[in-house]
Amino acid sequence: MCGILGLVAHTPVNQLLYDGLLVLQHRGQDAAGIVTAEGNTFHMHKGGGLVRDVFRTRNMRSLAGNMGIGHVRYPTSGSTESPAGAQPFYVNSPFGIVLGHNGNLTNATQLNQELFREDLRHVNTSSDSEVLLNVLAHELQRSTKNHQLDPAAIFAAVSGVHRRCRGAYAVVAMIAGYGLLAFRDPYGIRPLIFGSAETEHGTDYLVASESVALDTLGFKLIRDVAPGEAVFIDDDGNFYNKQCAANPSHNPCIFEYVYLARPDSVMDGISVYETRLNMGESLADKITATMRHLDIDVVIPIPDSGRPSALQLANRLGVSFREGFVKNRYIGRTFIMPGQQQRRKSVRQKLNAMSVEFRGKNVLLVDDSVVRGTTSREIVQMAQEAGAHKVYFASAAPPVRFPNVYGIDMPTREELIATGRDDDEICREIGADYLVYHDLDSLINDVRRLNPSITHYETSCFDGRYITGDITAEYLSVLAAQRHGRASLSPSASSTQLDLNLVRVE
Repeated sequence: MCGILGLVAHTPVNQLLYDGLLVLQHRGQDAAGIVTAEGNTFHMHKGGGLVRDVFRTRNMRSLAGNMGIGHVRYPTSGSTESPAGAQPFYVNSPFGIVLGHNGNLTNATQLNQELFREDLRHVNTSSDSEVLLNVLAHELQRSTKNHQLDPAAIFAAVSGVHRRCRGAYAVVAMIAGYGLLAFRDPYGIRPLIFGSAETEHGTDYLVASESVALDTLGFKLIRDVAPGEAVFIDDDGNFYNKQCAANPSHNPCIFEYVYLARPDSVMDGISVYETRLNMGESLADKITATMRHLDIDVVIPIPDSGRPSALQLANRLGVSFREGFVKNRYIGRTFIMPGQQQRRKSVRQKLNAMSVEFRGKNVLLVDDSVVRGTTSREIVQMAQEAGAHKVYFASAAPPVRFPNVYGIDMPTREELIATGRDDDEICREIGADYLVYHDLDSLINDVRRLNPSITHYETSCFDGRYITGDITAEYLSVLAAQRHGRASLSPSASSTQLDLNLVRVE
């Protein structure tokens, strides 16, 4: 998961890009970068850390131009420590291209070999985003006629990217002297949305991961970029779009609605906040139908993403809703911190329990999901130390049992608390008195009812169904070995341990 922005305006864009990245900071806290275009010249600044720490006044002054792209990085591919992984990436041929990418390529290794042996291109980092950039550059070179680009050639190049690249990718890119390009993978896994603003000089365009960036910067939402579609805005502000994939299908990542996206965003025509309210209602109905023995005195959310579900759950059950945890706003999101040790340490720095809300009560804690279990275990213990009589735990998402390979940092099963455990065993692991999970069918319905036109969602972390059809047990074994720094591992070493449903949605 990363955050991307692309902006074409009639006035300088540096401040707008900075402000836009601030509201997308929840999508990545590892690194940030901005590139602006001034005629044929790119100006770039990027580095490790939060947006506010990467950019100083002197950096902002150097980012001249009326067009630009921005990126906040949450590492899922490549080293989490290397500053070389900060985006956007740049390649000088053809024309000069910069690119920011949200998602994860599942055939990056194969593409890297093809680029070196056949396309004669060198990839300098371990990032799949640099691989994607070089594939786009090669396809642009192939589609160019008489050393000139036009929208038709650019869209032909994107079609070439779709034919070669597998996995999830939402992309913003700039081509020096031509304009801004944005496109989305043929499955529509990662979000991408665009809008416009009318100014005295003409129409400005903004492309972003979430609609909250449009709201904040004063742009009017037009629509989402369709799966497989590309949009291009040239230097003069002319807008072009084309469907560039042969067989696109719409399969948004459902975890965006569970946790990743801001609640005030609308993606693929679906309000994130409303989906979380729906999750709370459905979870309350499950508790009412099957768990009447739970004597719940109070419902307490685990801030922040669990709050809407907890509020609606409490209303549905007719139980008091109270805020029991105070959050330190200066600590990052624990789920997306790179290391397990860092996540564990940060939980108690991030949250503090108020004893007055826990003492002597049967408390139902509500969170958006339980992934590794580290945060859940610490929070249950905090509630107990604050004097709770019993601590029940509700997850607005089903058990996370499978790796995600499309841009979320949970690629190995051994990190997932639900792997090899039933609900009772997970409950004991986190130290709760009772644990209730949301059901996957209900979760899908909670999201789908806000936009019935979308019939499929990417749900692989819950059910092991990998919609791109190219994920095997061997692939996941190698991915796990790379993640943990093991020098070698037979690709089939853990094949028999994985219960996968390999599905390609056409």
